[in-house]
Amino acid sequence: MSNVQTLNTEETAAKEYVQEVYNTVVKRNPNETEFHQAVKEILDSLVPIVARHPKYRQLGVLERLVEPERLVTFRVPWVDDQGVVRVNRGFRVQYNSSIGPYKGGLRFHPSVNASIIKFLGFEQTFKNSLTGQAIGGGKGGSDFDPKGKSDGEIMRFTQSFMTELYKYIGPDTDVPAGDIGVGAREIGFMFGQYKRIRSSFEAGVLTGKGIGYGGSLGRTEATGYGCVYFVNEMLNSRGLSFEGSTVVVSGSGNVAIYAIQKAAQLGARVVACSDSNGYIYDPKGIDLETVRRLKEVERKRISEYVTEHPHAVYTEGCQNIWSIPCDIALPCATQNEIDEESAKKLVAGGVQAIGEGANMPSTLEAIEVFLNANVLFGPAKAANAGGVAVSALEMSQNSMRYSWNFHEVDDKLHQIMKNIYRESVAAAEEYGHPGNLVVGANIAGFKKVADAMIAQGVI
Repeated sequence: MSNVQTLNTEETAAKEYVQEVYNTVVKRNPNETEFHQAVKEILDSLVPIVARHPKYRQLGVLERLVEPERLVTFRVPWVDDQGVVRVNRGFRVQYNSSIGPYKGGLRFHPSVNASIIKFLGFEQTFKNSLTGQAIGGGKGGSDFDPKGKSDGEIMRFTQSFMTELYKYIGPDTDVPAGDIGVGAREIGFMFGQYKRIRSSFEAGVLTGKGIGYGGSLGRTEATGYGCVYFVNEMLNSRGLSFEGSTVVVSGSGNVAIYAIQKAAQLGARVVACSDSNGYIYDPKGIDLETVRRLKEVERKRISEYVTEHPHAVYTEGCQNIWSIPCDIALPCATQNEIDEESAKKLVAGGVQAIGEGANMPSTLEAIEVFLNANVLFGPAKAANAGGVAVSALEMSQNSMRYSWNFHEVDDKLHQIMKNIYRESVAAAEEYGHPGNLVVGANIAGFKKVADAMIAQGVI
């Protein structure tokens, strides 16, 4: 049998194996569409490495990888300001600890359910591997909606949430952080409750803490800055840059705000951002200080922006933000915000690069549109890994009882994002998909985790 025939036979076997594993996931996890989507995207891209290295199939690595090590669901009762008892659901998936303690954010949003938490934990496993840090994959959260809640209600809810969660976390076991709906306020309340229950100051149990009690400089900016650093590497590969480019950013939370800031620092003009109600278009360039004040201080809706900047336009609904012509798009809001139709609008509008600041913001069909159009595409697990990378640096500082200054952290972040880009490019080329960073990032993240799983036996 020729080498070509052997390769084709192995690839066929790998495809059949991957499809079989995926079919099992769908059967075992009915109606969990987000989880199915995340698993399919990753498994399909692993065919080349599974074909070349049959050990991953023979030792059942994928079967184990798609099944979380642990999923915890719990009740979260709390009392609102009117004295009414409310009940939410809490979740924590401890997905994979092969290369380190579970690490991943907590999301407070009405959409949170087991499917979303599992998709996020699955993605987190590969993302954390890509950072080069010794951290496994985890994720958690609740269907609690922090919007419109008073500080007292937030405190009572987070204390109740932590009263159950504390049983499963620890500096060397599972280290949560923030995500959508969980910022410095929520992390502070949860850390206080954990400290109260444990009667000890375990700084490394949560990341994203305030600077005064164990937090890291640069953590707030890390996800947004890291996304821009990654996209800049992609742009440089084609002789392009942020300088003079037009950028559209979705979202107006932590990731979006600091992506806007760093893109502007690199010479870009960011013309749009959004929240869950709609988006603003400012042809003069988004005034970041207004957005930060509205969202981080006053906790208002993005529509208020136009009262201070009457030349800007506010549009209800978020989908059409991607019809704004731009050179670079940074989706930093939520999962599946760019569908196939939106992707085609971006391509028609001349987009040259996409950097996923949110987790899985593009559907599988949208990604296909971008890749077929030869648009530079930075998948979430690579492009938005900066946040968890600096969370790991925060853990290191907590362990040392020492703090780096902002520039030291930012330099480390910049280097980590460069390394992720280079490793993704190298893996894509090695396994026959040059330029495809979806394949490259998935394979690069997978190999480290899979090899550690094999080394540790069938557990």
